[in-house]
Parts: sequence; C-alpha cells; structure tokens
Amino acid sequence: MNWPRALLTDSGGFQMVSLLHLADITEKGVTFQSPVDGKPMLLTPEESIQIQNKIGADIIMALDDVVKTTITGPRIEEAMHRTLRWIDRCIAAHKRPHDQNLFGIVQGGLDPVLRDICVRGLVDRNLPGYAIGGLAGGEDKDSFWRVVAQCTATLPEDKPRYVMGVGYPLDIVVCSALGADMYDCVYPTRTARFGTAIVPEGVLKLKHKAMAEDTRPIDPTCACMVCKNYTRAYIHSLVTKDAMGSQLLSFHNLYYMMQLSRNLHSSIVQGKFPEFVCNFLQKMFPKGDIPEWVCNAMEVAEIDISSCCAPFRYIQATKVQSNLNEDEIQAV
Repeated sequence: MNWPRALLTDSGGFQMVSLLHLADITEKGVTFQSPVDGKPMLLTPEESIQIQNKIGADIIMALDDVVKTTITGPRIEEAMHRTLRWIDRCIAAHKRPHDQNLFGIVQGGLDPVLRDICVRGLVDRNLPGYAIGGLAGGEDKDSFWRVVAQCTATLPEDKPRYVMGVGYPLDIVVCSALGADMYDCVYPTRTARFGTAIVPEGVLKLKHKAMAEDTRPIDPTCACMVCKNYTRAYIHSLVTKDAMGSQLLSFHNLYYMMQLSRNLHSSIVQGKFPEFVCNFLQKMFPKGDIPEWVCNAMEVAEIDISSCCAPFRYIQATKVQSNLNEDEIQAV
C-alpha cells in the first residue's frame, strides 16, 4: 500500500449487519454466502486475526458479534456474551502482539447493564485499547450519547477509546467532550458522492440550482486545494455528470475532517477545549438552536455552552422545571 502512517483494520464484524441477509452467525463464527457464486465462506475469530496479522496494521480489531441497536430482546445479550467469548479466541490467535495493538469492542446495545458487563469484561483482559461498537445504527441521539458517556466513564483513561462508525462533525465533538479519542466513518466521502460539502455551518448541497452561479469557494475560510482553486458554480456543473465533482468534494471533506481533528486535539492540549466547543457550536447553530441532546451531553461533560444557546431555551427549561405560569415566565 505504501502508506507511511498509522493503519487500522477492522475484523469483518460489521458485515454481520450490512450483509445480514447473507450471514449465518454461530458460536464457531459467521458464515457468509458469497454474493458472487453463492458459496459459503466461514469467518472465525482466529481467521480474522490471522488476516489482520498478515496485513500488519498498527491497530487490529477483535471479531465481535454485532447487532443493530434498534433490535431488542435476548439477541442483544447473546451477542454481548459471545463478543466476550470471542475476544479470548482473538487474543489466543494474535501472533504479533508486540507489533500490532488488538482492540476489544464493547457491545450490549442500548442496555446499560449489558454495556457495563461487556466493558468490565474487556478491561479485565487488559487490552491496548477499546472500542465502543454497535452505535450509529439508527438509534436516537439521546440514547447514542448516553451509551458513549457510560462506556468512556468506565474504560481506562490512559488507553485509546474508539467510537466506531462515527461520524458527523457534531457527533465527534460531543463524543470527544465525553472522553472518546478515535473515530471512523465513510461519511466525508459518501456525502461527497451525493454532491454535499461539509462546512463549519453544517453542509452545503452543491447540486442545488442556487449553486449554479455562485462564484464563491465552498468555504471561504478553508485552505484546501479545492477551495483555493474552484468555485461552487464549477463544482455544481460537475457533480451531476462527472466523477471529478465527487473527487473534489471528497478532497475538501477529508481536509475539513483532518482540520477539525487537529483543532480539536490542539484545544485539548492547550486547555482550551470548552472554548473550542462553544466556537464550533456557534458556527453550526448561529441562532442558538442547539439540539437538546447536545445540551444534555455537554452538561454531563461539564462544559458550559450557555453562551451559544438562545435565551428562549433556558426560559422553556425554567418553565418546565418550575411549572411557572406565562406571566412569571415573561417576568423571568
């Protein structure tokens, strides 16, 4: 590959969700039906680790039993306990522990009891790092951040904490405030293929007719090659008919995410993370209409974002909490 930087490989566990209609999961492993010729292919924890050992990535992931967070019932508990049993098989199969860091993956759906059992079981194995899996699969945002907060509160502070499948810039900032360190997601390039650019204010849809005569760069504050050399109108003319449009937007979106990560990291090192969060939220929500789930997460993270929020949010909160009448609310 000639990639001279850090590399992470996944185990194949996510395909139990994305290719569920082609998969049969048992204690031995997961059997996939080939989409090409229909032949069965068995992936065990041992084979997953052997493949990742051969690739040689710096971080490799244990094979876990993944289920969607929107599923309820005994299947969630079964998958969590199987994930703990499979981590032992992964550890035993890992032949390059001094070269490659094996991360375990916390499962348990949206059940705090199951998540706690899995977290403690993985921590007992003293792994180099830990991932929070099974999220970003359709669950509501309030449940999402609460699972992240629960897991990061128990996982060791001196080891990487990796939220898998995340994501959106807002999700990354919130999860970082809750103590997470690492993320992965196809979002920057996938949304580029749909003609959408990531900007500090949210997203910019280059397919819209309004872009046809807009001679500004995607983001005037961005220093990437795309924003320096191309206009919104030019990219608009490409996105519906030429692959170059998707490529230019992918370049910009990846640059944006890299810059966001650098700025986030620097703010933590410099002790200015709360200011970074407020600045980020003010740009994305200039009217102060920050989602309630973000406000709740920031309260748990002990980050004051009151300067970013519209006053009416606090008046409404006061009304709900104190049961004041309308005249009293107006007086407040």
